[in-house]
Amino acid sequence: MKKILSYLLIGCFFLPVVARAQFESFKDSVVQLYGIVMTADSLKGLESVSVVVKGQNRGTITNEKGVFSIVVLKGDVVEFTSIGFKPKAIIIPLNLVGNQQSVIQLMVNDTIYLAATIIKARPSREQFERDFVNTKIPDDEISIARKNNDAATRRILVANLPVDGREASSRYFKQIANKAYYQGQTPPQNIFNPFAWAEFIKAWKRGDFKKKDN
Repeated sequence: MKKILSYLLIGCFFLPVVARAQFESFKDSVVQLYGIVMTADSLKGLESVSVVVKGQNRGTITNEKGVFSIVVLKGDVVEFTSIGFKPKAIIIPLNLVGNQQSVIQLMVNDTIYLAATIIKARPSREQFERDFVNTKIPDDEISIARKNNDAATRRILVANLPVDGREASSRYFKQIANKAYYQGQTPPQNIFNPFAWAEFIKAWKRGDFKKKDN
């Protein structure tokens, strides 16, 4: 028990010292970075330049005169970016004396090469009317659906498309059922079935057999 109390007393004595040392170390690493961002050619203050600490999603932007101020740590990398200018980056020195650092950052124009633009003469009224009339407008979804549901199209699809697994299995089970139903007797022939002849005549008039031949 005495050992525990002695350890507690020693901890209570050293913990504040260690915590204070860590706080002093962190306080010494904090730097107030301030300055101005200007163009390299005319030394004009740049507005709305992004000043971001790399990898920390923390930053600010310059005001209408190009002035900024941000809190960083020693060793941080600060990036300056703006549309139309090349990005710049600075490193806060680890051996910086004090807790303030000023900077004048110059931004260089970034040349962007765009694709060539071909300018053509404005078409005449006759050319516009000719092209407008001859322009082929693609079918919309409703027109495509109507064409696909046309009777002739459906007959061609039924005649040429292979059956799926469900239809094949249903046809197979029907054949098994017919064989079981007429087991031990001669199955009827559709050649003598008037309903089968009626369906055959309708199919012949529709041209189903002609479509299959083609």
